[in-house]
Amino acid sequence: MSLTPVEIRHVDLGRRPLGYDRTAVDELLADVAASFEHVWRERADLRDDLEELESELARQKELEQALRNTLLSAERMADDMRTQARREADVIVAEARSAARDIASGAESERERIRTEIRRLQEVETGVRADYRAFLLAALDRLESDTEERRAGHQAA
Repeated sequence: MSLTPVEIRHVDLGRRPLGYDRTAVDELLADVAASFEHVWRERADLRDDLEELESELARQKELEQALRNTLLSAERMADDMRTQARREADVIVAEARSAARDIASGAESERERIRTEIRRLQEVETGVRADYRAFLLAALDRLESDTEERRAGHQAA
């Protein structure tokens, strides 16, 4: 039986001629001792529970700190990866621009070479035409001369 301090203070122990009733006092002391033992055990159990909870709290705090550190490391790593990716992207873009300039420059050079070749071929064609025209005119002149010589030879005969 558990007794509260208020109940213990209000216990009415019967009186006898030479003092309190011994049986009532012994029962009260037994009840107080049982109540005290119960409270003492409860207090010890609570202390054990408290130690267990404090240990769990410490473990949870360590886990929380480890998670924070992991999160910070992951954020730093993500930032580093983003920075590295940006650098690599910048290098790739710069290389692509350089390659595009080289290609454009090469295309421009090739276009100029082709234009020059076309002009040269036009000049050659013009020269060939002129030579061919001159050849045809010379052949036509010879043919006309030969025809006139034959006519003149046929008329004389």
